[in-house]
Amino acid sequence: MQSIILEEFKSHIITSQKSMDSLSKDVEHAAKICIESLKINGKLILFGNGGSASDSQHIAAELTGRYKTDRKGLAAIALSTDTSAITAISNDFGYEEVFKRQVQAIANDSDVVIGISTGGSSKNVINALELANNIGCKIIGLSGKDGGEMGNICDVNIVVPSDDTPRIQEMHILIGHMLCHLIDQEFTN
Repeated sequence: MQSIILEEFKSHIITSQKSMDSLSKDVEHAAKICIESLKINGKLILFGNGGSASDSQHIAAELTGRYKTDRKGLAAIALSTDTSAITAISNDFGYEEVFKRQVQAIANDSDVVIGISTGGSSKNVINALELANNIGCKIIGLSGKDGGEMGNICDVNIVVPSDDTPRIQEMHILIGHMLCHLIDQEFTN
């Protein structure tokens, strides 16, 4: 067991080191996009599947509530939290439309849409990002592997340099925390 635990730590550290070397400018760019939107009363709309849905909810909660500092609540919503919408849209239009329909309903051109997909090609995520792009939203992707289809849509696609889904997910939540921290700095009194 100890050898497996140590290998997991080592794998995480290696991915973190590669990410630190390659992603810091992308994270900064994404933070600036989010801050600009929030300053003009835009909102952050986040979504993904499975663990990425959880990350979306986690990041949105840090912004509407508090990350590290006391500040006003910031407009952020995760599209995976409304089970009635998810099940109705999936039933009536198919799961590939689940995020797109929600983006269609609530997004406007002052918003930032953040899609999270470890491979960057989840069809329901791509559909929503394409629509958000047509609306005029700024688009941020959190992905991994080769960035997938998200690379062709996003204003900035933060591609974790790994093919290992657990390592990508670990970096996504770290990147989410970095974004929250940078946003906190702009909105703390």
